[in-house]
Amino acid sequence: MAIEGRDETHARRIRYGMVGGGQGAFIGGVHRIAARIDDRFALVAGALSSTPEKAKASAAEIGLDPARSYGSYEEMATAEKARPDGIEAVAIVTPNHMHFPVAKTFLEAGFHVICDKPMTTTLAEARELAGIAKASGKVFVLTHNYTGYPMIRQARAMVAAGDLGAIRVVVAEYAQDWLAGRTEDTGSKQAGWRVDPEKAGAGGAIGDIGTHAHNLACFVTGLKVERLSADLSSFVEGRRLDDNASMLLRFAGGAKGMLWASQVAVGNENGLTLRVYGDRGGLEWCQEEPNKLWFTPLGEPKRLLTRNGAGANAASTAVSRLPAGHPEGYLEGFATIYADAAELIRAADEGRAPPEGLALPTIEDGIDGLAFIEACVASSKQDGAWVAL
Repeated sequence: MAIEGRDETHARRIRYGMVGGGQGAFIGGVHRIAARIDDRFALVAGALSSTPEKAKASAAEIGLDPARSYGSYEEMATAEKARPDGIEAVAIVTPNHMHFPVAKTFLEAGFHVICDKPMTTTLAEARELAGIAKASGKVFVLTHNYTGYPMIRQARAMVAAGDLGAIRVVVAEYAQDWLAGRTEDTGSKQAGWRVDPEKAGAGGAIGDIGTHAHNLACFVTGLKVERLSADLSSFVEGRRLDDNASMLLRFAGGAKGMLWASQVAVGNENGLTLRVYGDRGGLEWCQEEPNKLWFTPLGEPKRLLTRNGAGANAASTAVSRLPAGHPEGYLEGFATIYADAAELIRAADEGRAPPEGLALPTIEDGIDGLAFIEACVASSKQDGAWVAL
């Protein structure tokens, strides 16, 4: 499959290892599938669990070479660096608190890093990691996967082209209901660490899904949030982190915004939506119908734009893999991030400029995400006072 703007002359797959993503994990499997969709990566090593026995059992399940299944990420970094056929990159799919030490270890060992979000658990760690990444000269990619959706790329290009005019209002929502009860008491591995501040960091819903809504709003509009006023709640009794957040946003340049992130909104599964309004038109996109984008020019009827359909622009068709009418979504969005990461990695290794048109979440986006989380927490503690990012 040829994708516009990408190098299709690659001779081999990038060898990568994975930290985390073992038995009982959700996101590890997603990353493994996404990394293979465009045939740019080969998984050859892993430290798939913090427990050596479970790590080996997890490796056996996915057919990983037992000799390259490691009991710790430190062991993996040392051993793979010494191999002539060692990994070139690592994918970090652990709970949040492990992102910083794992990324630091592999960057300093000379490996490229692809990391799940949020980048770290504190803003101080995020800034320190940015310095480490810069000193290493290695690629660091943050997997804000929704930025890889074709119609999100379309929306970003339309805003940049001035189709909406000057941006006035941005509304982002991310509503789920899977933590409406005490899911963490049911043995759910996914719920357990997400409500634990020692593993998730200072943000519950704002860290897990609010960062996606914040990132998407900034990615599409090209604007940065300068100040916010937040109200965080923990509706489920005994929960130590927020499970619902609502806030007002002020963007650089004067645009205003609203963001709601909730994991207790009964009846919602994965309701990530984005609305952007300018002085010449508006856009609306919903993750649960990702191949559709509504565009309304001022004073004209609403128009439905579809992935690879009439009206699709080059930014969206460049990352579309199927003909119009064949659904693409979550896995393909992740795959776009991996495909673009492959371009950056190959370009870095060969000492050349990467292809134009790549739109990857970077370490700077990771810093912005942690600044967002910490500003939300600080604002809420001050009864919604306006806090600068």
